[in-house]
Amino acid sequence: MVPIEKLEQIRQRYEFLEAKLSGGDFSDEIAQLSREYAALKPVVAEINDYRQLLADMAEAQVMLSDPDMRELAEEELPVLKARLPDMEHRMRLALLPRDAADDRPAIIEIRPGTGGDEAGLFAGDLLRMYQRHAEAQGWKFEILELTQTELGGIKEVVANVKGEGVFARLKFESGVHRVQRVPTTESGGRIHTSAATVAVLPEAEDVDIHIDPADIRIDTMRSSGAGGQHVNTTDSAVRITHIPSGIVVTSSEKSQHQNRAIAMQVLKTRLFDLERQRMDSERAANRKSQVGSGDRSERIRTYNFPQGRMTDHRINLTLYKLDQIMQGDLNEVIDALIADHQATLLAELDG
Repeated sequence: MVPIEKLEQIRQRYEFLEAKLSGGDFSDEIAQLSREYAALKPVVAEINDYRQLLADMAEAQVMLSDPDMRELAEEELPVLKARLPDMEHRMRLALLPRDAADDRPAIIEIRPGTGGDEAGLFAGDLLRMYQRHAEAQGWKFEILELTQTELGGIKEVVANVKGEGVFARLKFESGVHRVQRVPTTESGGRIHTSAATVAVLPEAEDVDIHIDPADIRIDTMRSSGAGGQHVNTTDSAVRITHIPSGIVVTSSEKSQHQNRAIAMQVLKTRLFDLERQRMDSERAANRKSQVGSGDRSERIRTYNFPQGRMTDHRINLTLYKLDQIMQGDLNEVIDALIADHQATLLAELDG
């Protein structure tokens, strides 16, 4: 049974926020209140549906004692009761603690791991997979920094993804992705195994991270692409080093001003992620680590091209639709990962 008192507290908070926002209060906290209101809206919709079901069941129960209404009540009551378990499950899911960063845009970083040139090519495949997935969801996908290999693979890529619920959907992609296939550079037809690492970080906001100007060193340098292509005639590329953490961020668009802004945003996002990881580690010290905040060195998924299958090792899910997945069809595996994560949270609440 879902505690009615807790539901009433949430509904009252929602009504308070609604009144405050409609009252034209444009204080500094308005953005935070708007986010809280938006997060509570679907929860309150579930609460209203749940309360209506309980009211309908109570009314049908009363009707049983009325000879004229008894037959109708006997028909309605089993139908209403049958809806209750699903409604309670949905209510409990809606009440699960939310990651405050779920609604944020995300920064995706992809780098080749073991496997030489083939790993760089696979990193490029992953980039295109996420780009197609983002486009299919109606999200905006923007490459901030891209360094390519001479074979057209990727040494490193940093991309920004904006849209509804981006981080909530993509955060489970962080980790080591392994590929098994015959490389185009392999004349003997032997299957090679290589890997690429993916990091998905919630984009930081200005209020999240304050960077002391004394803690950073900014260097400008001449920008160059793969194989010396696209060389700029001015020193426009920017490299920012955050001295306390040792984090180095570069951006090499054509505008130096734009590069500073991009590099600072990526730096803030990485520092924000470090702080989130630290807090996650503290919370997870005495319990099983959550799927979305696990070790980024963990091998999470294998893409086997000869067999046309993808396996996610965290939830033992195997799908024989590799072609569709590489074209960006990730919803089935993401939905399964979210469901597993929710089941873990529910078990912890019940425990």
